[in-house]
Amino acid sequence: MAEKVNHHVQLLEDRLAAHIPGARVVPTALPQCPELSLYLLNADYPQHQLDAQAMQGILNYPAYWAFCWASGQVLARYLLDHPVLVSGKTVLDFGCGSGVAALAARLAGAARVIACDIDPDARLATRCNARLNHLEVEVCGDFSTVTARADLILAADVLYDRENLIWLERFLRRSPRVLVADSRVRNFDYAGYRSVAQVSSGTIPDLEESAEFARVSLYEGQAD
Repeated sequence: MAEKVNHHVQLLEDRLAAHIPGARVVPTALPQCPELSLYLLNADYPQHQLDAQAMQGILNYPAYWAFCWASGQVLARYLLDHPVLVSGKTVLDFGCGSGVAALAARLAGAARVIACDIDPDARLATRCNARLNHLEVEVCGDFSTVTARADLILAADVLYDRENLIWLERFLRRSPRVLVADSRVRNFDYAGYRSVAQVSSGTIPDLEESAEFARVSLYEGQAD
């Protein structure tokens, strides 16, 4: 099993290094969620030495799975601090990326966790991160094919494109409760959702983003 995991991590590193010179994949403890570690891009990658061609390569291969985004870390911490939200329940993590929210849900006592992402590398990263943390989650690539009834849907940092806002309504048609973590949308006002918290965080490794993106808002959606 260890050899298989190492092989999969190496596949992820090879994919990353092909687009980001000097990139490695390393187990990284999360500052706000020390209970979890993730395989992430090395913090000392030469961010300030990348030429135009390398930057274009990164844009062509947005490795969302190689970072623990601020919203994902905040959502994971919220679940760990409020296990009653997931204990004994079926949880679906939409756009799971590294799988951090899915893993937190499982660690907090969810009976079943389904991590969904259209990116095959994100799905592989989630599997590797699950093994790293000795947790069991299911992984799928198509939200529409999930037939299980989800008691709770999680969505962290998936509203970066306004076209994705339509998912807020779809989530409420699929589950009685939704938790959304977001640092991009301002004046968040959507039917069925209410603000539950605002937390300061940051992306791991540090992308030196604008301070406004370090302010993460949590919203709870409830179906009628």
